[in-house]
Order: sequence, then structure tokens, then C-alpha cells
Amino acid sequence: MDAPRAARLAVAARPPGPRAPARFPFASSTAPRREGRWWCARDPRADSRGGGSTFPSPGRCSRLALALAHAHRNRSPAANLGLPPHRPARSPAAGIATRVTGDRPPLVECAGDRPIQEPAGVVEEKASTMSSTVPKSSNIFWHDCAVGKADRQKLLKQKGCVVWITGLSGSGKSTLACTLGRELHTKGKLAYVLDGDNLRHGLNKDLGFKAEDRVENIRRVGEVAKLFADAGLVCIASLISPYRRDREACRALLSDGSFIEVFLNMSLELCEARDPKGLYKLARAGKIKGFTGIDDPYEAPLNCEIEIKEVDGVCPAPSDMVGQVVTYLEEKGFLHE
Repeated sequence: MDAPRAARLAVAARPPGPRAPARFPFASSTAPRREGRWWCARDPRADSRGGGSTFPSPGRCSRLALALAHAHRNRSPAANLGLPPHRPARSPAAGIATRVTGDRPPLVECAGDRPIQEPAGVVEEKASTMSSTVPKSSNIFWHDCAVGKADRQKLLKQKGCVVWITGLSGSGKSTLACTLGRELHTKGKLAYVLDGDNLRHGLNKDLGFKAEDRVENIRRVGEVAKLFADAGLVCIASLISPYRRDREACRALLSDGSFIEVFLNMSLELCEARDPKGLYKLARAGKIKGFTGIDDPYEAPLNCEIEIKEVDGVCPAPSDMVGQVVTYLEEKGFLHE
């Protein structure tokens, strides 16, 4: 056996000793740890004296995590004897995941070896803040098509409009919206329902119930409803939409008088007694914050087209409510050319 080969075998058979400190391409020292913490000399959070930043885990710094992975890959097989298999490094974006432990809020985990103790909601809020800083579109132009709203209305033999149903939770908005949609369908009229809860499963699933989220929620629905009306459909929007200013902003999107506000004027006592989703009970118990009518205001319309009131302390029958809306649509000419 030649001498070089024997030397290599002797090294491979030697028990693993203390690992030599890895030298990082961006660090001024071969020792990556300082006082029990991991140290990065060129982290963006470095102090003004150029002293770098320290972290309880290399996973808290993407540069440290990548450098450690690079050092592990470049070590010889003999140096890695007795060590666990190397896990390929992932970028922080690819390594993010959520984990729920008991009653604690979900934790967001980084690509490193320890979780970042930061509630998922905080991360979502940061992402929302970041997206709001993206510059608005510029150098864009409106493009008109040969087929316009009038052509679509002539084809459908109806006029596009938005029936905006507003009221407290439990006032019967969704019931009215679905019953109205079915009634128009039986009359051969094309309608579509935009339900507030349904939209939060998709279009608005990134929004909560804070004041600013409610504003954005209504703005998006208003823009979508405008498109449905432009397509010639009777768009039925069913949302609490508690703020008067937001509803008026949606009305302003349809300047041709095709915005019909329907106010289900049911008392808080009636809605809370009905409580079909059990939300009032949760709000009273303090398990839901910012609930409309309990600890968040509802601003009643001042000039709605249709107002439906409770009768003898009970909500009117769905057929009666639909009758009022259909009568209005027929009188205003929305159900024919």
C-alpha cells in the first residue's frame, strides 16, 4: 500500500475530534460565535461601529445560514464522520412555515434551526405594510372595446345595476340576497350575489376586521360590483358595510343612478336574539373584538333607496322583502331594456 493512501485511511479511522472553526467569506473572524450567540459582521443590522450583529441562532440571519451550509458542504468526508446528514439550505422565503402549539398563536418558522418567536398575524401585517408601499401604476391607458354596456344590456334584455344590501349581522342580508337572486332567475333575469363572508374565503381572505381592513374590503367589493353592473347583470352585494363613507364611495362608482342601497333596519336586540352564527354570543364574551353593533359602530344610511323595517319585533318574511326590491327594480326599468 502506498504511503499517501495509508495516511488517508489513518485519518479516516481516527475518532472525530473537536471541529475546526469554519471561516466565513464575509466574517472577519474564524469564530462565528460570540458569548454564546452567533455573530455576523456584514448583516444589514450591523451597528455604526461595524461590529456586526449577534443572533441566538444562525437561522435568524440568512447570511449566516447560507455560510454555514456552504462550510458544511466543503468539509471533507473524514471531517464529517459522526455528524448528522447535511440538510440542504433553503432560502428564508421557501423555509417559512407555521406551527401551532397548544393555545399559543401560530409561530412562523425560518429556514434556520429554531423558530422565530413571532405571531403569524404580525408577519401578515408586515406583509400588508410592505405591499402598500409598492408604487401605484403609471403610464396606463383605458382601452375601449367595440361591445359596450348598452350592447350587453340589449342582449340580456335588462339593465345592469348594483343592489347593495346593508345592515347588522343577523338582520337577514344573505337570506334576502339569495332569495332575490332566485326570484330574478325565475323571471329570466341574470343576477349574481356577492356575499361578504363568501368573498372573505377568496378575494378578501387577506383582510381582517380592523377599520382599515373593512375600508379595503368594501372598496374591492365595490369595484367588482361595478364590473358586474357594466356587464349588464343585477349584482346583489350583501355586506354589513358599517361605514357610511365607504358605501357612498361605492355609490360614486356608478354615477348613472344604478346603485340601489337596501337598508335592513333591524334593531340590535332583534339581531342579537336571532344570532344565526353565534357571533353575538362570542362578542359579548369578549372572544371577538371589533364586532359591529357591540364594540364597533354601525352608521345607518341617510338616503337609501329601500328601507326594510322589522314588523312587531320580528324580521319580515324573505318573500315580502324580495317583493319590495323587485317592485323597485321593475318601476325603475332595470328588469327590461
